[in-house]
Amino acid sequence: MLYYITGGERSGKSNYAQNLALELSSTPFYLATSRIWDENHRKRIERHIADRDQRWTVIEEEKELSKVIKDGSVVVIDCVTLWLTNYFVDTKNDIEKSLALAKDEFTKLLKREATIIIISNEIGMGVHATTEVGRKFTELQGWMNQHIAKHADKAILMISGIPLEIKN
Repeated sequence: MLYYITGGERSGKSNYAQNLALELSSTPFYLATSRIWDENHRKRIERHIADRDQRWTVIEEEKELSKVIKDGSVVVIDCVTLWLTNYFVDTKNDIEKSLALAKDEFTKLLKREATIIIISNEIGMGVHATTEVGRKFTELQGWMNQHIAKHADKAILMISGIPLEIKN
């Protein structure tokens, strides 16, 4: 089962995903995809960790998500944006290569016998990026979001803390 949860920054995505995971399992996994880019980002990660209690097992993996997911588990992947950033930086901002690598890994992810709750961001709904690299990443994010949503069993759009079911 694949749940896709998307929305803007601070829309309630992580909270919704974590509550859903706890409804589905008493011992869910939290798969963090982020690299620690700076001190502010480290504090944000620490805040996310503090939001979860002892029921959670945290896994950190930057790109090869399918390798760390156990069959039969319930996993929250947080998040597509940071996961894509890792590919984008490592390919020196090559959209096509990043998208191909992410789609290949996502295909492997779909083969896992697990309940996956994947969180993403709708970054294209906000202010238009002012830099070329920002616009390129927005395109990459949009294309990958479409790909994930197409394969999702359920898709939820979070707006101001309210979940809107967009696919069931």
